Parts: sequence; structure tokens; C-alpha cells
Amino acid sequence: MYQALYRILIELTNGRYSSGILKHFSQSHLSRPLILLFVKTFNLNQQEFGKDIKAYSNLHELFTRKLKAEARPITAAPFAVACPVDGVLEDAGEIFADKKIVVKGKVYSMEEMLGDEGVLEKYLGGKYLVLYLSPSHYHRIHSPINGAVTKRWTLGRKSYPVNKWGLKYGKEPLSKNYRTITELQNETGSLAMVKVGAMYINSIVITDQSKQLEQGQEFSYFSFGSTVVLLFEKNKFEPEGSLSIPADVRVGETIGYMKAV
Repeated sequence: MYQALYRILIELTNGRYSSGILKHFSQSHLSRPLILLFVKTFNLNQQEFGKDIKAYSNLHELFTRKLKAEARPITAAPFAVACPVDGVLEDAGEIFADKKIVVKGKVYSMEEMLGDEGVLEKYLGGKYLVLYLSPSHYHRIHSPINGAVTKRWTLGRKSYPVNKWGLKYGKEPLSKNYRTITELQNETGSLAMVKVGAMYINSIVITDQSKQLEQGQEFSYFSFGSTVVLLFEKNKFEPEGSLSIPADVRVGETIGYMKAV
């Protein structure tokens, strides 16, 4: 009953026009009076902002804000995977041989999530991490490793919520939502970053099209709260032992280690 009601409500409020109105409002000067309220409501740290709060002309600029260079130090640990976003580590687990993962009790098709059989094969038996960003989080996305970009591609059209209610009652949002995928490779192996669009606002903007990324380098951003799914090859990744689920994480922190086999 709850699942059916949830999906009906989302369909009613997630249409082309309602989404467009919200997007237009957040990018207009009409949203500017809400900036201070938003900052206070979510207790955002203004000392980290890349510019004074009065310099933001609308909510979209605040959502996609840059931070001061020193606000997010990048791990220097050997073979470390740096957290690519500020958010919450919502789940982690194994990518099963039958091409599925289980997130919050819901089964997701990896074939549908990646849309590329050749890419998928290398991740079977590996591990995944799910990192959720609420609308209050810093929205810039950074490279978790030094590596070459071997592929970028986009799938899906519409987006549904990716919060805990969306993961529990939604229509498999991690594999059906609008999403862009970036695959990176270095001497220790490959990893794939699935950047999942959130409800209303699909926009995932690539800010750096470089074919080589340095660990901690910003290369894209979300226009709204969303989720990143990290995929690792079999026997090539070990999560940081001190991490629990759920856990608050920030850009640059060690979330695990790549290892050559």
C-alpha cells in the first residue's frame, strides 16, 4: 500500500512542467530571498564557501557552490580511494555474478544500470558503494583516483527520488533514473562512477572533459541532491575499515584502497 501510494504521489509531482517550474525558480532571482533561510535551516558552514553569501544571486548558485581550496584536503595515503562527494555512505556490498546488487533490500539490475555488457563484465564479483547527497550537501563531484578516463556515457531520461524513501519504495531509481557514467583506470585497475540524477532536476554537468584526472580534481556537479554509485573490480578494492553504514563522508577522505592483484 505504502509503495503504491508513494509512486502515485511521485508521478503526480515529477512531471515535465512541475520539474521545469522548480528548475526555473531555483535559477531565477526570485529564489534569492530563500538563500539565507536555506543556509540557516541546513546549518551550512559559510566559512567553507568559495565566496560571500551575498554574492549568490539564486538558489541554484548556492546548490552548485564551490568551496575554498583548503576546505577539503585530499588523502595522501598510498593506493587510497578518495571520497568523490560530500554525502552519506548509504550502502555497500558485492556485485553478484548474476549481474545484480542489493541496495536497502531492493534488487538492481547492473545490466540496466550500466547499459554496457562489456563494461559490466569486469565488475562482476567486485564491490559497490552508494553515496547519497541531500539538497544541503556540497554538490561538486571530484575524481576518487588518479586515472585515465576510458569512457563516458549517459543513460535514462526521467528521475525519481534517491533518498531512503526513494530507495525503499521507488522504481529502482539507481538503475532507471537519468545518469551519467564515468570509468577511470590506472595501474591498479578500473572503477566506474554512476552519477544518478535526483527528483525534478536531471542536470549533471561535466565541468572538465579531460581524458586524465588527478585525485581530488573536480570534474562535474549535480544541480540538486543526488547519488553516486562507485563500482570496483573483483579483488581490487578494500573499504576503509573504520567506515560504518550509514556514515557521513566528505570529499577527499579515504573510503578504501585499490590493490593490484
